[in-house]
Amino acid sequence: MSNVVRLANAAQRTLGSMFPGFFPTAKHDHYRDFGFPADLSFQQLYAMYLRNGIAHAGVSKTIGKTWQDQPFLLEKERDGSEGADTDETTIEAEIRKRFAKLRLWQHLAEADGRSLVGKYAGVILRLGDNQTFDKPAAFVPGGLDGLVELIPAWEGQLTVAEWDQDQLSETYGQPKMFAFNEANVATGLANHRAFNIHPSRVIIWSKDGTVHGRSALEPGFNDLMTMEKISGAGGEGFWKNAKSAPVFEVDKDAKIAEMAKAMGVAQADLADAINDQVEDWQKGFDQLLMIQGMQAKTLGITLPSPEHFFNIALQAFAASLSIPLKILVGSQTGERASTEDSDDWAQTNMARRANVVVPNIMMLVERLVGFRILPEKDWFLDWPDLTEASMGEKIDRAGKMADVNQKTGTTEWVFTPEEIRKTVGYEPLTPGQTERDDTTDEDETAALGLPSPGNEPSGDQSETAQ
Repeated sequence: MSNVVRLANAAQRTLGSMFPGFFPTAKHDHYRDFGFPADLSFQQLYAMYLRNGIAHAGVSKTIGKTWQDQPFLLEKERDGSEGADTDETTIEAEIRKRFAKLRLWQHLAEADGRSLVGKYAGVILRLGDNQTFDKPAAFVPGGLDGLVELIPAWEGQLTVAEWDQDQLSETYGQPKMFAFNEANVATGLANHRAFNIHPSRVIIWSKDGTVHGRSALEPGFNDLMTMEKISGAGGEGFWKNAKSAPVFEVDKDAKIAEMAKAMGVAQADLADAINDQVEDWQKGFDQLLMIQGMQAKTLGITLPSPEHFFNIALQAFAASLSIPLKILVGSQTGERASTEDSDDWAQTNMARRANVVVPNIMMLVERLVGFRILPEKDWFLDWPDLTEASMGEKIDRAGKMADVNQKTGTTEWVFTPEEIRKTVGYEPLTPGQTERDDTTDEDETAALGLPSPGNEPSGDQSETAQ
C-alpha cells in the first residue's frame, strides 16, 4: 500500500469520527449482511413460536411458572356471610364456581401466552346482553350469568379496523373498532368466527394495556435464527455425508460427443442428463450410477462441532427472556446452582405477575363491574406466592432452629417455640395447648391394639368362639 493510500484512509477515518454518518462504511446494514430480517411481522414471530423448540419452551415455561397456581378474586371488606368451615363469602363462592365453569383463568393464561408471541393479545367478552359484537356494551342483565364466554385472540386474529381520529374525544388515538377473524391464525377450521367488535367488549392484554406493545421473542429473534442456521446446517451436513455426494473427474482422453451419444442426448444437454442421473442415484442408497469417460469420487465434508456456537446463541436468547439457562433447556446440575436459579426464576415471575398479569386481570374485573356482572366492591386478587418455601424446606428450617436451641445449652431460647411454629406456617399455641397430656394405661393399650382392661373376653365367650 502506498503512502498516498494510507494518508487517504487516515483522513477518511478522521473525518468519519468528526462527522458520524457522513461517509459510508463497508458494512452499513448488519441485519442484511447476517441474513436477519430488518422488520418483524406477527407471522414471522408466530412461525418461530410454532416450529422452534427453544422459542416455544421460553414462552410455555414463562406462562407455566406465572400461572403455576390460579388466583382467587376476593373482597377486602367481608360481608359476614362466611361459612363455618371456610372464610369464603357467598359472593366469592359464586364467583369461584362461575369462573371455573367458564374456565376463565385458563383462558386468561392462554391470552397471556399469546401476548408474549405477538405485540399484544386479546380477550373477547361474549356477553348475554342481546347485542351484536359491534355494539357498545353497557348494562348486562343476569349477574354472573351475563358473562357467557371468553375468547382468547392472537394479534394476527384481532386487528384494529378503525382508529378514533376525533381530537376532542376521550379515546383519541385509540382503536374505535376491532376486526376479529379466527381463521387468520387457526387455519383449517370448519366454521370460523369473523366479525367486527367494539372496544368495550375487548380486553387488550399487553404490558401497558395497548396494542403498541412488543413481542417477548423480538429481542432474541436473531439468536433463534442463528440456532436454526447452526442446527439446520449441521443436519444437512450429516445428511450429505451419509448420501456421499459424488465428484466427477473427466478423463483427459474422454470424448464428449461419444459420452452424449451413449447417454442418448445431445451434446449440449449432457450436463443436464448427468445431473438427472446423479439426482436419481442420490434418492436411494442402493442405486447404480452409470458413467462413461468419468471417474466418480466421494466428496468428504468435515463438520466442525456446532456446540460452542449454538450455546452462545442459546445463552443470549435465555438472557433476552430473563430465564435461567438450566430452566430453559431443562438441565439441572448441582443442588446449589439449581436452587439459586429456581429462586431467581420465581422472583422474575412474581415481578411479571405484579407488573403485567395482575393489572390486566383487574382491568377485566373493572370492566365486569361496569357491566353489573360483578357487584361493586373493593376486589383484590389472592395469589399464592411463588417464592414461598415448600413444606419440606420449612420443616428443615424449623429443625435447624431447634438444633440451635439444643446446642447452645443455655436456659434461654435462641428461637422461641412461637418463632419455630411461624417458620413452618403455623399459628402460636394457646396457653392450654403448650403442654401435652400425660398418656394413660388405656391409651398405651389402645395404641398396641390390645383390649382395654375390663373388656377381656370371658371363658364362655372364648369357648363359644372356638
